[in-house]
Amino acid sequence: MKIQESAENYLETILILSKRKPSVRSIDIANELGFSKPSVSVAMKNLRLNGYVLMDKEGYIGLTEAGRKIAETMYERHTLLSKWLITLGVDEKTAVEDACRIEHVISAKSFDAIKKHVFSNADIQER
Repeated sequence: MKIQESAENYLETILILSKRKPSVRSIDIANELGFSKPSVSVAMKNLRLNGYVLMDKEGYIGLTEAGRKIAETMYERHTLLSKWLITLGVDEKTAVEDACRIEHVISAKSFDAIKKHVFSNADIQER
């Protein structure tokens, strides 16, 4: 099932924040993305209703298995594409911005081909 780019960004952000912090709340996501708390709250409700996140009584947010799978896919794409573009000579800021756009539209088949090419040529080391 294809979800919207914004939902993918939220899930990826939750994953990234959970790597940095022991717990994630809506305010952390709002601060990270520069969005208002009400906007993030609406998004978290939609992600919860669609089975991508869990929220406990204290407001701590976690990823479901389905949410984690999407988040990890987006994170892998973003990381590899950013590093690859930098290796090709693109400045870091542009590479990160472009990777963020590409990660949502590239097919799994094309991404796998890029990944195989990158690693077979040792252009980019695994995280």
